[in-house]
Amino acid sequence: MKKLTLILSIFVLASLVLAACAPKPPPAATPCPTQAPCPTEAPAQPALTEFGLPDLGGRVITVAVENAYPPFNYIDEATGEAIGWDYDTLREICTRLNCVPEFTEAAWDGIFPAMEAGEYDMLADGVTFTMPRSYMVEFSIPYIIYGQVLLVRVDETATLDDFLANTDMLIGTQIMTTNEIVAHKTFGAERVQSFEDFGAAVLALLGGDVDGVVIDAVAAAGYMLANEGQMKIGAELTSGELLAFAFPPGSDLVMPVNAALRSMQEDGTLDTLNKKWGMSK
Repeated sequence: MKKLTLILSIFVLASLVLAACAPKPPPAATPCPTQAPCPTEAPAQPALTEFGLPDLGGRVITVAVENAYPPFNYIDEATGEAIGWDYDTLREICTRLNCVPEFTEAAWDGIFPAMEAGEYDMLADGVTFTMPRSYMVEFSIPYIIYGQVLLVRVDETATLDDFLANTDMLIGTQIMTTNEIVAHKTFGAERVQSFEDFGAAVLALLGGDVDGVVIDAVAAAGYMLANEGQMKIGAELTSGELLAFAFPPGSDLVMPVNAALRSMQEDGTLDTLNKKWGMSK
């Protein structure tokens, strides 16, 4: 019994010594006035670039493009280089956010399911904002307001009323686009030939296989510049539509890209790029 008492006494003594040597606990925190947990320390401030924008730390951003949609993205026949508004704008955005754009050529058909599945970080291809698309992907703030037009050969004399009345006149456009929807509504689906890309539709127009192409006004200007003196705008079909970048659902890039776009709007850089590529005067 004495031995047991001695062991317990030694244990208690050791405990007291250890307690005395242990660091003192911090003072109790003042209870929060609400049910929310109290922060234990100030939150870390996010890193910013020299432009005062979120710093993405050199992150590589995969950007889907067709390379067949001037003035946004296309292959320069003289140099074989991929160029366009998308290339210049995304590089400027990444300069401001400290990221690296990696452009990846992708077919338009099926691009939205691919974006929804997260196969690319973002889509830059003159994408029109629509409510159905917004359920599949997320959008940036719009970067341009535009309308759709009927692109025709330069010697075409038929008016829009003539096109509407003459069911023998065929219309080209690109498959799975808002332009295809407008073409079907305006001229009837039976008169519309949908191509894999607008380049093929424009070639069909120049070759006489179709009589007009329903296309975005900014893209029409790009194709007219690339085929100078061969085409013209035959009629305006819509107005007030919005172009924006698209992202997979829940993307953390939406807010930084929006911030970069706003800064480019404020300092005039976006307007300069729009003028360079014929998207504004």
